[in-house]
Amino acid sequence: MSTPGFAVSQPVTRERSLAIFGQVMGLVAITCAFAAAGAYIGRDLAGLWFLLPWIAAIGCLIGLNVANNKGMQQLALVLLFAVGLLLGISIGYTVKYYTTTDPSVVYQAVGATALFVAALGAGGYAIRKDLSFLYRFAFFALLGLIVFGIVTLFVSMPGGSMIYAFLGLAVFGLFVVLDFNRLRRAGQQEVIPLAAGIFLTVFNVFLFFLQIFGGNR
Repeated sequence: MSTPGFAVSQPVTRERSLAIFGQVMGLVAITCAFAAAGAYIGRDLAGLWFLLPWIAAIGCLIGLNVANNKGMQQLALVLLFAVGLLLGISIGYTVKYYTTTDPSVVYQAVGATALFVAALGAGGYAIRKDLSFLYRFAFFALLGLIVFGIVTLFVSMPGGSMIYAFLGLAVFGLFVVLDFNRLRRAGQQEVIPLAAGIFLTVFNVFLFFLQIFGGNR
């Protein structure tokens, strides 16, 4: 899933920027907690049933941006948490599989995700230059990743899944840098969309690390 867009805001003071940073990261943490709860709820959701909460999450993302643009922050906030819960449900069976067969894979994926996002996020936030112009490149890189992923489903390619996972880390690593760099200049209107974008990035990075440490199981 891609990072949702957000509008350009006016420059903010350092104090205001730090306050917004705290709000965004707080919302990301809460949304991750909802995702963890969703993973527990969806632990027995096998087969193609996982697609239903995934599709619903896309609808919530669209609604989140519409509600936020219309100034309906409370509704946007509810939809943000719904996205976390639904996406968690969609991967519940996968997480359960690893926690019952090799729990270390999940722990390694969580730890690697935290370090990955923290390192690249700190780097992106430290860069004073506005890197927003790179979002277009990141978007097309994401499209290319999606196309490559579809190809690997139908064409046998040695190590294709692992290549896909590492390419995914590269693409979403770029999103981490861009999102945290954007966080330096974000206004209050962008808090919820930014939190959604960063959460989606964290979610995807976790899945890629789960695939890598799980050895394609």
